Amino acid sequence: MPTRPQKRSGTAAEPAVAPIPLAQLSAISPYQQGQSTIEGRDAVIKLSSNEGCFGPSPAAVLAYQRVASELHRYSDGSQTRLREAIAKVHDLDAARIICGNGSEELIGLLTRCFLGENDELVLSENHFVMCSIYGKAQGALIRLAAEENFTTSVDEMLKLVTPKTRMIAVANPNNPTGTYLPIAEIERLVEAVPKHVLVLLDGAYAEYVEELDYDAGLRWARTAPNVVMTRTFSKMYGLAGLRIGWAYGPAAIIEILNRVRTPFNTSVPALAAAEAAIQDFDHVKRVTAHNSRWQNVLQNELGALGIHVVPSVANFYLMHFENIPGKSAGQAGDYLRSRGIIPRPAGDDRCLRLTVGNDEENQAVVDALRDYVRS
Repeated sequence: MPTRPQKRSGTAAEPAVAPIPLAQLSAISPYQQGQSTIEGRDAVIKLSSNEGCFGPSPAAVLAYQRVASELHRYSDGSQTRLREAIAKVHDLDAARIICGNGSEELIGLLTRCFLGENDELVLSENHFVMCSIYGKAQGALIRLAAEENFTTSVDEMLKLVTPKTRMIAVANPNNPTGTYLPIAEIERLVEAVPKHVLVLLDGAYAEYVEELDYDAGLRWARTAPNVVMTRTFSKMYGLAGLRIGWAYGPAAIIEILNRVRTPFNTSVPALAAAEAAIQDFDHVKRVTAHNSRWQNVLQNELGALGIHVVPSVANFYLMHFENIPGKSAGQAGDYLRSRGIIPRPAGDDRCLRLTVGNDEENQAVVDALRDYVRS
């Protein structure tokens, strides 16, 4: 009969090796969120994270407050009421909607379910960085397509498609550039990609777009067997702090995602606030009008200073300073921070990205950059 090992006196010896993480994780740099504070300043203008400058709608706040006494209960794991509200607003099949802890979680679930080691993920040169992080975590090979004038190029993406390609992700409008692909270009991409390749269309900023030749992805997610569209409540609806988003796609793909998501991945207050927010059409009109007006003003005012502002249809804009002798994005960022304004470095610090703020915040940016250029 085996004998029980004798207990050793003193401290147990350390194991010879520590737990070893997956090898591909060593190539990942952690996501860097937008700066929110400036040392030595109590009051700052935070324009680094593309947050909604008006905050949540009053309807969403009331819905949030109404469920405050229900926080001891688990949320509805089936997300029924929110899915039905989304379906009603967008004329969709509620059974093909899945909600998540922000659209980021849903992007992560898609890569987890459809990408494996040495599979290829095709992204645009300037892409939402979480897509490449999730892909690398799966051991996938990231292929970056060159852009044209800070805009995703369908031709360049298609050049990178090989027999090993399993997923293509396009943010439309794109982050951090703010540019978009029209319907005809997305149609060309979807038609050319083999049907075994998953096409992710990320429409996080879709509600801001007013151009008539734009579609966030629903026309393809409704009918194509390999297209999924993701959306978020963080931007237009001002619910970034609640982490709530949704996706729409083929029933077979949504069913797979539901197999692996956590059972209560959306919280009670997030579900309630999002349900109210998506039905507050007046809030959406107000925010869209403000964003459109200020995008035009910023293009004109900053362009007159010699700053190149990439035309944007989202709630942020990308600037670079190569055309101004002696000026740079890094110096401009430092100057803005000295005035209490927080931008977001982009493009290896070659550019600055700023959120469209409220009237006072936007004017403060114009005034500060005017002083910087003339200094």
